[in-house]
Amino acid sequence: MITKKQPSKKSPLHFTRFEFKYVLSEAKRIEVEKDIRHFVELDPFVTNRPGSEYVVRSLYYDDSSYSCFYDKIDGVCTRSKFRIRTYPNECGEPSPVFLEIKGRHNSLVFKHRTPTNNLGYDWSELKGDELTRTILSHIDESHIKDQFNYELSRKRIAPITLIDYRRRPYISKLNPDFRITFDQSLTARQTDRLVPDGHTTSMKVAAGYTILEVKFLHHMPSWFHRIIQVHELMRVSVSKICAGMETLGIAIDENG
Repeated sequence: MITKKQPSKKSPLHFTRFEFKYVLSEAKRIEVEKDIRHFVELDPFVTNRPGSEYVVRSLYYDDSSYSCFYDKIDGVCTRSKFRIRTYPNECGEPSPVFLEIKGRHNSLVFKHRTPTNNLGYDWSELKGDELTRTILSHIDESHIKDQFNYELSRKRIAPITLIDYRRRPYISKLNPDFRITFDQSLTARQTDRLVPDGHTTSMKVAAGYTILEVKFLHHMPSWFHRIIQVHELMRVSVSKICAGMETLGIAIDENG
């Protein structure tokens, strides 16, 4: 059973929403974060955590042609990717592990996740096909599992890149469906492990910058439009996994 201390407790297993992203310098992040606090409050999950943040770790799957990478780069309107997601913590408590499919259909982002049913399992020695088989054995039957099996068989997807970052989340005081997250200290590793073994080197991605993500169901509140105007924020189409793969030299955006 997942305890209250785990971020998954407050994270839905399925959603469809809009997600807008902005890349901020450190000085701009400080200004924006100061101004939005009139309208938002910290997610209760992080109020007692150091820095009011938590670590997000995702191991991404792709095929040998890096189809997911190039679908994103080419702006394919309907696309998706699989990843294993967890939330490492410094206190040694077991962290939940999820299998997720995340994608986009036109302007809407969707995510479906299913939890593994063995909280506290030791994932540290697993890699590649063994890790994949273990994930499959620890999740319930669902359309996510069926689609994952299909992609494993049809496209021969495999884990290729591990992305870590620190996230500070805020929730609107007036509308809990409107969320803002600040993602910093982004790193990437070329690995097929969920838990790094020390033999691969992590590389910083967009060092010194923060990715601001705005997430909402229907419309963006007027006060955030004002934030955009005052701080001259420019919406960007940025993908953490694509930026990580480029930094590692795994795949290259030839149009960039």
